Amino acid sequence: MTSQIPLSNEDLARLEEAPDGLKLITPDLAYRRLSMVNVVFWGNPATSDDWVLIDTGLPASASTIVECAERRFGGHTRPRAIIMTHAHFDHAGSVEALSRRWDVPVYAHPLEFPYLNGEAYYPPADPGVGGGVMALLSPLFPRSPMNVGKYLSMLPADGSVPYMPGWTWLHTPGHAPGHVSLWRQGDRALIAGDAFVTTGQESAYEVALQTPEMHGPPRYFTPDWAAAEASVKRLAALEPEIAVTGRGVPVQGAGMRAALHRLARDFQEIAVPPEGHRARAAGL
Repeated sequence: MTSQIPLSNEDLARLEEAPDGLKLITPDLAYRRLSMVNVVFWGNPATSDDWVLIDTGLPASASTIVECAERRFGGHTRPRAIIMTHAHFDHAGSVEALSRRWDVPVYAHPLEFPYLNGEAYYPPADPGVGGGVMALLSPLFPRSPMNVGKYLSMLPADGSVPYMPGWTWLHTPGHAPGHVSLWRQGDRALIAGDAFVTTGQESAYEVALQTPEMHGPPRYFTPDWAAAEASVKRLAALEPEIAVTGRGVPVQGAGMRAALHRLARDFQEIAVPPEGHRARAAGL
């Protein structure tokens, strides 16, 4: 069994290095890798000072995010909103600090609210999923909830994304109950969060190397594999042209779509761990 699908250099998105430290995916879509996770900035400073932050990285990432934002959008800037794909510690680590600093709403799916309003811990990580030292260390990763209090808002029921015209949000659970992905039909751009990723997250070596590969969601923090499979199938059916995920490099084109369809088709063999208490509980 393989846990990944190789991607070639032809499948990598053609990125422009921006002077603000970000990498441009499209004129209004940029990202920055901070440690082991990506944060995404939406907004084109050439046409507007309106922008949105998608995910907030680790707790130590707040100052770097602010620095990148001010270099890209101007001094003392603030986003119109923060959009959360989900609230795991490496995606929501700076959300409390940034929402307070900027005094802006934080939008999420209602099933993620308990992890963003201080009510509930995520389920324990599963170190038995295999793949490397990151999985073995996963029980040490924080599971405690963030609490953004008055800033927390529900994503609109009509599927629109606040302050991001042309984008819709899709409920893509499995890795987290309220996980969402963002989709723009106009250019078939996808912000996938951790619904699928383009590097092996279970191995410290793969995290450091960032070899482009198509993977399912990070195994040690994925409690619902049936929902995760359905989410990958839903995203593959969109036929995206370009995708930026929560981990790894942005990818694009026919090769990327072929790899995503293969992941969707062979999800049980590629993504679902053969070991670990969650896999055993599901009879896998």
